Amino acid sequence: MERRIIPRHTVEGVRDARISTHPFGTEDGLTLHLTRFHRGACDDVVLLVHGLTASSDLFIMPEHENLTNFLLDHGFTDVWAVDLRMSNRYPFNTEAGDSTLDDVAHYDHPAALAELRRHVGDRRVHVIAHCMGSTTFSMSLFGGVVDGIASFVAQSVSLIVRVPTWSRWKTATVPLLARVVPEVGPRMAHAPRFSPAWTISRLVSLAHPECDNSACHMVSFMWGAGWPALYSHDRLSPVTHDRIGDLLGPSGLHYYHHISDMIRAGRAVKRDPADPRHAALPDDYLADAAQQRTPILFLTGDRNRVFGDANVVCHRELSRHAPASYELAVLPGYGYVDPIIGKDAHLDVFPVIVDFLKRRAV
Repeated sequence: MERRIIPRHTVEGVRDARISTHPFGTEDGLTLHLTRFHRGACDDVVLLVHGLTASSDLFIMPEHENLTNFLLDHGFTDVWAVDLRMSNRYPFNTEAGDSTLDDVAHYDHPAALAELRRHVGDRRVHVIAHCMGSTTFSMSLFGGVVDGIASFVAQSVSLIVRVPTWSRWKTATVPLLARVVPEVGPRMAHAPRFSPAWTISRLVSLAHPECDNSACHMVSFMWGAGWPALYSHDRLSPVTHDRIGDLLGPSGLHYYHHISDMIRAGRAVKRDPADPRHAALPDDYLADAAQQRTPILFLTGDRNRVFGDANVVCHRELSRHAPASYELAVLPGYGYVDPIIGKDAHLDVFPVIVDFLKRRAV
């Protein structure tokens, strides 16, 4: 039996806030949820967006000062966190099917914002998004299906998609891997002994002697190139490292096909240009970049072993069109996800985010 110190999906990490859950439907028939952390009226509302296989849990972790508390304590007293179809709180990640990041961009983000605005009206909305939450929100924004955003913090990656060579090779093997298992996840070590999932986990752990946590090994295999790939061990509290399999869940391999397309293109592109459901979206999400003026902070660690310098390049490319709209912050010593879940992020990272939000709250 696995020993769990912190309950899964707990909200106990948020102090002194009225917490409410707000379900909403998407155009293609899913029910998703927003969670509101409310201390009082505020002209500037913040929406937090998780990445693929993660959830809103990233922003409310009780073992250290989390981003939600930090925002509430620094004047942003109305904070919302969304759980998209990519959230590990749902079965949608691992159900058989062909969901794409276009689905998230076209259906999830507009529906979430519509539900949020039903409660907050025309107040300014700022978005902070991580990983594929950031990429898909960028797709929504640059694809023209969301608007009226006061500012946007894109953590780790946005519309430029660059990965290390080892990761590029791994994504190329996804069709072969799909013949063996329908999904990959951090808890594959708990599968029946000698099953394909258990065997993959054992083989991955043989290549990761840096710790004895099989979930840590698997998330490195799933998403990056490093030992570990997604963070530095010394950036996490021991409790966070122990529960990494709760914070980062499984994913069906169908999303990998779309990410592979983007890696080959070097940018966010539509999975199937002939799909009539997404005819309103551009085939290349950077095609109309010159028309976009939403202020964006591109945030990344200088040890990002998942998407490398993707946000640095994205900032450079977009700044050619509107240099006053775009900012870049490279975080020394940080990697891919530890800017959000790191034990010292409230000292090193969150102040950078709040400074940007306050300067754009006009």
